[in-house]
Amino acid sequence: MAFQDLLIHIGSLGRFQIFQMAFLLICIGMVLTHSLLENFTAAIPSHRCWVPILDNGTVSVNDSGILSQDDLLKISIPLDSNLRPEKCRRFVQLQWHLLHLNGSFSSMTEPDTEPCVDGWVYDRSTFLSTTVTQWDLVCGSQALNSVAKFLFMMGLFTGHIIGGHLSDRFGRKFVFTGALLLMAMSETCAAVAPTFLIYCTVRFLAGMSSSSMRTNGVLLILEWTSPKFQALVMALAFCAGGIGQLLLGGLAFAIRNWHHLQLAMSVPMFFFLILTRWLSESARWLIVTNKPQKGLKELRRVAHINGMKSSEDVLTIEVVRNTMKDELEAAQTKHSLLDLFRTPNLRKRVCLLCFVRFVSLISVLGLLIHFQYLSSNVFLLQCLFGVVSIPANVLGNFSANHMGRRITQMIFMSLMGISILTIIFLPQEMQTLRTVLATFGGAISSASITSTLVHANELVPTVIRATALGVVGIAGSAGAALSPLFMILTVYSANLPWIIYGVSPILGGLVALLLPETKNQPLPDSIQDVENERKSSREAKKDSVTKVTPF
Repeated sequence: MAFQDLLIHIGSLGRFQIFQMAFLLICIGMVLTHSLLENFTAAIPSHRCWVPILDNGTVSVNDSGILSQDDLLKISIPLDSNLRPEKCRRFVQLQWHLLHLNGSFSSMTEPDTEPCVDGWVYDRSTFLSTTVTQWDLVCGSQALNSVAKFLFMMGLFTGHIIGGHLSDRFGRKFVFTGALLLMAMSETCAAVAPTFLIYCTVRFLAGMSSSSMRTNGVLLILEWTSPKFQALVMALAFCAGGIGQLLLGGLAFAIRNWHHLQLAMSVPMFFFLILTRWLSESARWLIVTNKPQKGLKELRRVAHINGMKSSEDVLTIEVVRNTMKDELEAAQTKHSLLDLFRTPNLRKRVCLLCFVRFVSLISVLGLLIHFQYLSSNVFLLQCLFGVVSIPANVLGNFSANHMGRRITQMIFMSLMGISILTIIFLPQEMQTLRTVLATFGGAISSASITSTLVHANELVPTVIRATALGVVGIAGSAGAALSPLFMILTVYSANLPWIIYGVSPILGGLVALLLPETKNQPLPDSIQDVENERKSSREAKKDSVTKVTPF
């Protein structure tokens, strides 16, 4: 925790922190949009079977122009249970009797139908092209449309496993830069992928790099700021995500070709890659990993940028070693994943954080992936969600700084759950109110995730923070991956998945109360710091009992 004393000499929120934070927040906002990109690039447009009489210009059956397009559709495509043209079947033979040209056909049996053996015709009024129209991911192949999304989720899952370990071993800046390079390359390749298999592969790599970028980007901000600004930093990170969603909605509205939209969201990341050379590695990480000389160099550089010229005389290797003596001694021991579970206090924190993240992301993803069913204008809804998430995160930051991390999580997660449960009791005809509640739930979900991330960063020690956040991220990714599977339960009850999505965050908010409060507390740098907090709390209880007993 002594790193706080060094921050006083260099400035805890000066010019350096603002510039580095601005750049990293832009990168984080850009990366978050790639998780939602397939709402547009993989959208499923209206479609029907290709039939010669309608879609083959050489067929002369209707050269006289007597029959309209609707009449030709009626004799070519059967109707589904909602009396709309079938999307996946067509008549084997043209059913002229359906035009009532001859009453003798009224007693005919059900006509034979067949699958779309000649392909499909897509409605291109909203989207000129998507991955669905390119590879015909409809009807019997519709399940493949979920494969790419699932693989992106699995990439996030893998990234949390690998990225956290690599970050604690090789540094935040190195892993962030490498993940940014991989993200730029894989997402650009996705735009020109010749086959669906290659597309899925590069999307998996994009998911893996996305989680590593977000984790290390946040760490490069948090580990250079004092605790009183950490909630603000996380709120700004999610506000950046909201602005990114606005950008995505606007670009998707303007660019209806999925190849061009994918490139527009990917190519700029190569420019960001050039700017990473001016990033500063976390001095906190350098010192606690037994690299005090490099840490001192970064501290002096930051002090110079912040205009703290007098600090150059104060900041010496002796001062750094004396200030961080305990942390440097702890750094002599190499930490592994098992260290998260060896000591009782840290083990309790990690397990509770994993549970809270798991149940919260089940609900958040359950809401987000079904937003499209609440409005026909997906572009407007995407922008609306981005807009409301910004004030929600400002409110979340205010609440975290005044009411504390635990109470904020409990209130916001409960509100999210209540909004989802309320939707269950609203009829489908009340689309406007359902959309308002879903948007409110989505905004509150953003604020609740912000407070959860702030709390997680403040509860685990620096020496193993990225690994711990990786483990917590794995739990969240597991919840995100499982979220769509709950929709299978609609076979038993249409409301059952929504009940799960509504109850999960309420439960998570209650469990968050079991974690210690960290508002205005310094970041723990070593595992011993976490365990000492436990001892200190016990001693405080003993002292209070001793004082009360004589009376």
